[in-house]
Amino acid sequence: MMFEISISIDVSDMEKAVLFYTKALDCTELRVGESTTKLKAQNANIFLLKNESGTNPLIKETSSRNYERHWTPVHLDFNVTEIEKTASLVKKYGGVIEGVESGDWGTVEFCADPFGNGFCLCQIND
Repeated sequence: MMFEISISIDVSDMEKAVLFYTKALDCTELRVGESTTKLKAQNANIFLLKNESGTNPLIKETSSRNYERHWTPVHLDFNVTEIEKTASLVKKYGGVIEGVESGDWGTVEFCADPFGNGFCLCQIND
């Protein structure tokens, strides 16, 4: 069975999100729309989905979206070759660097995009 994995990311400001993901993380625009934008990040498709803060993301539960920093057990890792350069771009385009860990395996920088979605920058020593 063949399938392709896509990643969907809720955002409240499409223009800001496209700028962040294309400039800070080097994603390529495939299709830009008002409510949905499709990006390519190497071998993965990323869909930016415009949803207002306070709207309910769940069908049978009551919860509401917020774009403050939030945690989820599932997150993205962007494997990069120049971690400090990429971290600088993350900050320049509205993201935050929350911490760094290094070891003989490489370096990871814990980050969040401008909408509170967590991700990591990873530079792994081969």
